[in-house]
Amino acid sequence: MNAARLGTVIGLELRQRVRSVAWYVMLGIFAAILLLVTALAFAAFSLTTGGGPWLFSLLVFLVLLLVVLVSPTFSGSAVNGDRDAATLAPLQVTLVTTAEIIVGKFLAAWITGLAFLAVALPFLLIATAAGGLGPLTALTSLAVLIVEVGVVAAIGVGFSAVLARPLFSVASTYLVVAALTIGTVIAFGLGGTALRTEVTTAERYPTGATASGTACGPWQESTYDMPRFDRVWWVLAANPFVIMADATPTEFNVAGYPEDLFGQIAFGVRSAQIVPETDRRVDYCDPDSFTGSSSPTASEVMAETTPSWFIGLLLQFALAAGLLLWGWARTRTPAKALPPGTRIA
Repeated sequence: MNAARLGTVIGLELRQRVRSVAWYVMLGIFAAILLLVTALAFAAFSLTTGGGPWLFSLLVFLVLLLVVLVSPTFSGSAVNGDRDAATLAPLQVTLVTTAEIIVGKFLAAWITGLAFLAVALPFLLIATAAGGLGPLTALTSLAVLIVEVGVVAAIGVGFSAVLARPLFSVASTYLVVAALTIGTVIAFGLGGTALRTEVTTAERYPTGATASGTACGPWQESTYDMPRFDRVWWVLAANPFVIMADATPTEFNVAGYPEDLFGQIAFGVRSAQIVPETDRRVDYCDPDSFTGSSSPTASEVMAETTPSWFIGLLLQFALAAGLLLWGWARTRTPAKALPPGTRIA
């Protein structure tokens, strides 16, 4: 792969973006939304103490949401859009290889998405200063943002090379993004509810006092079904928002609970890993049986469970790389077969 030819492909792709009026309109709308949300968030969190970390994490999640919604628009038509405009074939007859075309368009789409992060950077810096966060938290969340922009860009470029029509490739990219963000949550909820386990609870209550001590009644047993989210928690591993929350270092207060939205989401996902107790015995006649039976704090749960963000990133990388390889196979020349109605030049 030649760096000069790769740079040429990237330059051509970026110049097409810069010349588009819609590009600047979307950047302006993006900045206006961030400005509005930042002002509202400052007004809301100024009424509470310790709201700085919540402000920063809220803005980071908002930036991630907006970027994954905008990126498919530019990356989902990177290859088939040029084919429809009859500009891909002249590029393919030059010394530029198919791999350089695919990788160059992927890098250009990634850079395009990073432009939105550049617009959001001043707002994130203000939130970082207001929240009094450590540099590790801010840098980690920013690094995850950059990676997620690249993943969405790779998915969009891959579909644009696989599918003949830009409308279908953009729609397919949005469907995959929706599956990763919303679909994983739905699958987690439905899967955990479907995989139920019967739980048996036995309880005994005091009935009164006797000369020899406390009189206790008989054991009363009851059964009910409990969802088993511990069997499907891994579905959430590939969710971009869960990856962001789980990868960012969690800061706890003196009571052992998270101080920001990152920690709250990570705590919720980590709690789903805990296997529920299916045989419970509660003896109200023996007060000593309740000693040390309080629920663990969030910091204790986080220390006892396994982080999943790196598994989620591996799954996303495998998906993105697979689509890019498939797109390379569909774009390489000479082509043995093309979809009906595909424009060559």
